[in-house]
Amino acid sequence: MKVWRESRAGVVSESRIYPVMPASVTMKAGIITGEVIELKVTGRVEKGSDRILSPARLTGTLRLENTSSNRTVRLVEGRLQFIDAQGQPFPLDGPQTDPILKFGSDGTERLDPGQDVSQALDVEFPVEALAARKLTGIRLDLTYIPSPFREETVRFAVSVGVAG
Repeated sequence: MKVWRESRAGVVSESRIYPVMPASVTMKAGIITGEVIELKVTGRVEKGSDRILSPARLTGTLRLENTSSNRTVRLVEGRLQFIDAQGQPFPLDGPQTDPILKFGSDGTERLDPGQDVSQALDVEFPVEALAARKLTGIRLDLTYIPSPFREETVRFAVSVGVAG
């Protein structure tokens, strides 16, 4: 899909949207299950020259669920790597490191048993993977801290005296 725009400097740009196949993927990491949905890569280039005006970005939605019946999970972070045909990660342009997903900025870091959370993905995508169309996988390294989840009932004896 292409969308044409003209900037103030007279440069005509277009947004290029590249679908990621498959557009949704399910996953499991220990007691966490999840899915990534609506994946696509978007970039802006100058019309005619194909000069990159803004870096390509991978967008979508990450949904995670705590499948444990007795453990609470604190989500710490996720690191994304884009994998080539040889199983090696693509380097990002410049001094960038692997894209990091942070959890907890809006109370989404804690998942009690059976709870789920959704988070928008919007991370830099390696130009080399897009140009060569050599992307064969995306790796998500998920860091979380499980802890026991307990519910206890406390009963205590009381009596009410006669009002006097």
